Amino acid sequence: MTIRIVRLGAPRLPNEGLRIGTVRRPPRGVRKERYAAENWYDVWYPELSPSPQLVTRAQSAATEGEWKAFVRAFRTEMNEPAARHSLDLLAALSRHADFSIGCYCEDEGRCHRSVLRELLSERGAAIR
Repeated sequence: MTIRIVRLGAPRLPNEGLRIGTVRRPPRGVRKERYAAENWYDVWYPELSPSPQLVTRAQSAATEGEWKAFVRAFRTEMNEPAARHSLDLLAALSRHADFSIGCYCEDEGRCHRSVLRELLSERGAAIR
């Protein structure tokens, strides 16, 4: 059983399981009933996405220093009780079920999902 970290909208992988969208906003121009069918996500969970201010900050990060500042700020947000509990829950579930979490960004290295990967790993999640 594992968590996969994926790009939303990409074709699903075999045995990927439930796909959770950890994004601030739903995909543009897609009807709600088409989200799962078009490989966006099965469940929307914006609580594990950066705040709107941090999304803007991440998108405008032009230097490595700016990106690292975003990562620090996002880790701070994810240390709030509700986010912490959600991460703990997902890490525990990863040992009993297959599922995925994801975001729209093309480059995982410059996406909050890379930070989620680290945070889940630090909690002992089974990640593929």
